[in-house]
Amino acid sequence: MANTLVQFREDDITRIKAIQICEQLGMDLPTYLRICMARLVQENGIPFTMKINNSSDNQAIQAMKAASRIAEENGISDMSLDEINAEIASARK
Repeated sequence: MANTLVQFREDDITRIKAIQICEQLGMDLPTYLRICMARLVQENGIPFTMKINNSSDNQAIQAMKAASRIAEENGISDMSLDEINAEIASARK
């Protein structure tokens, strides 16, 4: 399949911000644009969002921090894996 050069103009500030976001996602801008075009064709529309979430905004991390805080408050934060498994087995009986 032949490759075709696709070009368009964008202001420098937007381009620089886009490059910085792509770098944080572990890719370069041309790779991102190729992904966008491939997915656009595959899904026949705009199929996804990619956002950089601060760890403080991440619900999974918030839940883990809350669980750690609760374990600390209840004096069980230093339980070994064997002790945790014993508690689970006891609760299941």
